[in-house]
Amino acid sequence: MLSQLVKENPHVCYYVGLLLVFLLFCQKAWKLLCNNYNSSVGIPPGSGGLPFVGETLQFTAAINSSKGVYEFVRVRRLRYGNCFKTKLFGETHVFISNTESAKAILNNEGGKFSKRYIKSIAELVGPDSLLCASQQYHKHIRGCLFSLFSTDSLSSFVKLFDELVLEAMSSWKCGSTVIIQDEALKLACKAMCKMLISMESGSELEMMQKEVGHVCEAMLALPFRLPWTRFYKGLQARKKIMDMLEKNISERRSGISSSHVDFLQQLLAEDHDNKLNKDEVPRLTDTEIKDNILTMIIAGQDTTATAMAWMIKFVDENEEVLNMLMKEQIQIEKKGPRSTYLTLEALNEMPYASKVIKEALRMASIVQWLPRVSLEDCEIKGLKIKKGWNINIDARSIHHDPTTYNYPDVFNPLRFHAETKQNSFLAFGVGGRMCMGKNMAKTMMLVFLHRLITNYKWKVIDSDASIKKWAIFSKLQNGCPIRLICMKEDTSNKTVMGY
Repeated sequence: MLSQLVKENPHVCYYVGLLLVFLLFCQKAWKLLCNNYNSSVGIPPGSGGLPFVGETLQFTAAINSSKGVYEFVRVRRLRYGNCFKTKLFGETHVFISNTESAKAILNNEGGKFSKRYIKSIAELVGPDSLLCASQQYHKHIRGCLFSLFSTDSLSSFVKLFDELVLEAMSSWKCGSTVIIQDEALKLACKAMCKMLISMESGSELEMMQKEVGHVCEAMLALPFRLPWTRFYKGLQARKKIMDMLEKNISERRSGISSSHVDFLQQLLAEDHDNKLNKDEVPRLTDTEIKDNILTMIIAGQDTTATAMAWMIKFVDENEEVLNMLMKEQIQIEKKGPRSTYLTLEALNEMPYASKVIKEALRMASIVQWLPRVSLEDCEIKGLKIKKGWNINIDARSIHHDPTTYNYPDVFNPLRFHAETKQNSFLAFGVGGRMCMGKNMAKTMMLVFLHRLITNYKWKVIDSDASIKKWAIFSKLQNGCPIRLICMKEDTSNKTVMGY
């Protein structure tokens, strides 16, 4: 009977078949929709962007604008709130701007979260860098590098940096224009290279500063290894730096160059002593040494120079702050003989200047977010976070949160007279991953600020706050240019006088 029906009405059966297929498709689609809905309940809001690409194009567009890369984050935070999800470079990223969530994540190193940078940054600083190390390996590297940041080392560094600042300022002429960011970059690079590898001047130092700049500019680039790309140029710059360091290490190990007194020589001496004594405590390999010297130069050079430029800009815009600074710094100047350099003890007598630095770091937020990775499925503030997702603590948003800081867009160093809310100041991170060089950075900023204020009168001549394109840190496009209006003394020689 059925076969007869099919023969007599073939078209009816055809439509019935189509209907059954359609109903089956609807059933499957409904199940899939329900499953996706259930799995997305509690997931942070946001957009996945285009297939495969995500929102990477919008991210790189922000990097290539005068507003800087943070504009990408700011727009989405306003749209989705304090926690949102996006897709960058083929991976899921969640941005969080809440102090309680920041505390839970940053203080849980090795538990549910660990540190992880995007692929381009990790490849440029190297797999053995302190920045990319797992928790256990991070502790090992940190222990090997600890002596560099001891009180004795910091005391020596104060004199070194003060000497370099006075030498640089001796060539500044009355009425001339000085680009603070450029000058600070040269000073910081020279200080770090001298302390780490005894590289003081000449073509090698210039090449080091230039190549480190190329590495930094490539950190947020698309990781394409094509000759004309920014990332490829960054990799080539890294190779040149590694070759320079390899040559330096080889010469020292062979005895050609072993008279240096610097951090590299200290690491090599410790390694040699361990081998003689058959010490089982592992030291850093040459590869680990090279990756971490590059990391320390980048951290000491770029971040500090950028912070100095913002600091001078903020001080110039606030006359009351400048007056209070001058009063404090002149008192410090009167205490010491003019033939001596600044000391760590003298820097410790600059409480107001220290607050100025802290406020400048808060306002500028040089490092704009702190990256982590989720090691397991978990929840934060009721939102589901999946294993393998990148979690970025939005430091800039926390630093400008009106519930944490009153009038957050006002430059007010005295806000740090009282104790701040825990995990609300993230310029150097928190917990076990806190920046090892934070005191060194503060030292450079204090010394530079003291010498500028006590030797010069000056004025910022371009207050534009546009951000330099392709900068991983929030660098000023104009570099903060100042005009040296007049000098403290010895105007006949038209050079600034040091102590």
